[in-house]
Amino acid sequence: MRLAALQTLLPHRALSAIVRQATRWTWSPWKTLLIRQVVRRYRVDLGEAAQPDPAAYPHFDAFFTRGLKPGARPIASDRSVLLCPADGRISEAGQIDAGRLLQAKGRAFTAAELLADPVAADTYRDGAFVTVYLSPRDYHRVHMPQDGTLVETVHVPGRLFSVAPSAVTAIPRLFARNERLACHFEGPGGPFAVVMVGALLVSGVETVWAGMQIPPYARRIVRRDWRGRGVRLPRGAEMARFHMGSTVILLLPAGAARLAGHLAPRHPVRVGEDIGRLSETIFPTPGRASTM
Repeated sequence: MRLAALQTLLPHRALSAIVRQATRWTWSPWKTLLIRQVVRRYRVDLGEAAQPDPAAYPHFDAFFTRGLKPGARPIASDRSVLLCPADGRISEAGQIDAGRLLQAKGRAFTAAELLADPVAADTYRDGAFVTVYLSPRDYHRVHMPQDGTLVETVHVPGRLFSVAPSAVTAIPRLFARNERLACHFEGPGGPFAVVMVGALLVSGVETVWAGMQIPPYARRIVRRDWRGRGVRLPRGAEMARFHMGSTVILLLPAGAARLAGHLAPRHPVRVGEDIGRLSETIFPTPGRASTM
């Protein structure tokens, strides 16, 4: 409770704005110090980075949002495999119970709160969800879990509480209170949503189709309709990135997929890993008749 009370008093957006400037400062001694500290403290594996030389990055943010070498995150050729959208650790995963998602033991929030839209949330009322926490050591680009055509984005204003495990346990409805960008897609078997949740000291959320989306920070809910604009992304493709780390939540409707059994809290995951199977009505098992 002390953690929640302390974070409530903090000037979230002001602190995040300061971090945004600091992580883009190109003064070599400063950016080198930051990069070396993070690499050492969090044991970052630069061997898989497209640019493995820390000195080559113009500033810390460029290092933090670094790309990977081709093939560093192989994906299954079987198109029925649901892919993990981000590197990190599972925060929670499982069934959505009458519209409620588990945040941590003893805490939950609703899809309607998360999406700021009861109608859209009804699509996922008895579906499934996967929440991935990205720590400072992780690769911070988010990828498509399946093929998808962008339908709408919804920028929801809010606070910027930390999303570290200690905060997730302590702060009620945290993911539904933080600033976030909900990305709604239409996939092979119907809709799905990928929600990029902001956090304390996170200085930005950027998408491949529209660039930087956060900041600016929202004063009200901002909806953008992408229907008919041809934003189609294949499974495994980059869709967005965090400028500093946070959390991604994947929402699936009832019957769309069966989640893998290993998705327990704190379980490490990587982009492109198998986190479930799409329904056989979408991708029938070879040799078995479709039930469509």
